[in-house]
Amino acid sequence: MAHLGLTALLVHDYDEAIAFYRDALGFGLVEDTALGGGKRWVVVAPPGARESGVLLARAVGAGQEARVGDQTGGRVGWFLNTEDFARDHARMRAAGVVFEEPPRHEPYGTVAVFRDLYGNRWDLIQLNGPREQGDAGEDGGVRGAG
Repeated sequence: MAHLGLTALLVHDYDEAIAFYRDALGFGLVEDTALGGGKRWVVVAPPGARESGVLLARAVGAGQEARVGDQTGGRVGWFLNTEDFARDHARMRAAGVVFEEPPRHEPYGTVAVFRDLYGNRWDLIQLNGPREQGDAGEDGGVRGAG
């Protein structure tokens, strides 16, 4: 069965992006391979991720540079699931992650929006109840995404 592997995220600089995702969000550096000409294949992923990750892609040209930090037009574009919201929220705040709001409790779980080092909006989210891999809900959307 096909699955979602990597999501590309435009960045200004590989090393500053690696530092943020590793040090502030607690992601691991999965791969950092030189491709020549200053390009690199850089993949980071949260602990426990088995098949998904984030490809940190250095922006090239004015069009891509303009999209760094705004790939989704101001909407939340990434959802970082946790099994312990309070622990991860406190750890991330202590590491300097900027949250736009205090945690809120929704019917689907506990959530707070934060921004990465470039301004991309993410949800830190702890879903209520068990959730099976691939549970996209009846309408095909991710349960709780908004």
